[in-house]
Amino acid sequence: MTVAMDFDQPIQRENTASVKFDVRKTVFGRDDVIPVWVADMDFAAPEAVTAALKARAEHPVYGYTIFPDSLYQSIIDWFAERHNWQIEKEWILMAPGVVPSLHAACMAYAAPGEGVIIQPPVYPPFFSSVQQSGRVVIENPLVQDAETGQYRMDLEHLEQCAARPDARVLMFCSPHNPVGRVWTDDELKAVLEIARRHQLTVLTDEIHCDLVYRDKPAHTMLARLADEEDALVTAIAPSKSFNMPGLGLSALVIPDAERRRAIKAVFDSLHLPQCNPFSVAGFEAGYRQSGEWLDQLMVYLQANRDYVLEQVTARWPGIRVSAPEGTYLMWLDCRKLGLDDAGLKRFFVQQAGVGMNPGVTFGEPGSGFMRLNIGCPRAVLEQVMARVELALAQR
Repeated sequence: MTVAMDFDQPIQRENTASVKFDVRKTVFGRDDVIPVWVADMDFAAPEAVTAALKARAEHPVYGYTIFPDSLYQSIIDWFAERHNWQIEKEWILMAPGVVPSLHAACMAYAAPGEGVIIQPPVYPPFFSSVQQSGRVVIENPLVQDAETGQYRMDLEHLEQCAARPDARVLMFCSPHNPVGRVWTDDELKAVLEIARRHQLTVLTDEIHCDLVYRDKPAHTMLARLADEEDALVTAIAPSKSFNMPGLGLSALVIPDAERRRAIKAVFDSLHLPQCNPFSVAGFEAGYRQSGEWLDQLMVYLQANRDYVLEQVTARWPGIRVSAPEGTYLMWLDCRKLGLDDAGLKRFFVQQAGVGMNPGVTFGEPGSGFMRLNIGCPRAVLEQVMARVELALAQR
């Protein structure tokens, strides 16, 4: 029997050491903004995940832990059923999170001073992982359609970037954070062909792969289209799908043994990852028992998305938004407000009392944009709409 989830239920997150709620004063200068920024959701995780954590806590020894075979099998089964992607166990390398994996990929597949291609506007760790590891950022900006607001890849420019003698790695985001694109098979094949021609290693971050709207094209795992010789590393995790990023466990799927050894050597040199018994329990419960929860979540998120589209168009003059194909993030074009990025942040924080991610933190192509997290009860979005509408009227 299917149990209906109540995603409207408010959950008090203050004073839980929550990044999203408890560092508002530091990030925004005031602690009363509505927090619709950092990419976790305000919904209770699936009951199966909570039950698995409770069951593990009942055993009072929290010692050094291995990754059990059942954990690997949960990954294999989930991606076979949900994404028609057949994974071999030996391809899987458990990792301490996707962001550490970005850093490790830079270190494993490019030498200091060599180039890593990214496609801004993109999640900030794509920049920092390259820069902090002593590699060189090569930007291949996405192109926005002036009429529809939808983004596409500049494949001709990507070819030029890949042809650079120092280019070694492409870090690819699919579905894309923050613009919400779910890339088509033709686009994915073009990326693989370019990478193949120029011998690039592709790290594809697919942690939003389960968060695709039913009225949009289905997500295709890049690895499903790859040839055996393609240098491909796929980053996956249940963290976004089941709202448990704080558990800090992910996986890399790397068919090529040499590339698998290379990135494992980076983790080993840092003595990472140290397996957490709670992360293992939550990870496996997500993939094994939480599919129905995810299906209901996507219905709720789609209704939130459509609500925001309608309300922004009707009530927020000067701000434009397009429907994302995936993720619970919406990319607001605020350029017609005529504010610089500092002024844009001040407007939303000081005048509207809403805390979002400034688009410029996703790279220069994000200047003039804001990222809105819709992974929250509808009542929160209603407050956001009202606050911003009033602030716009008072400008």
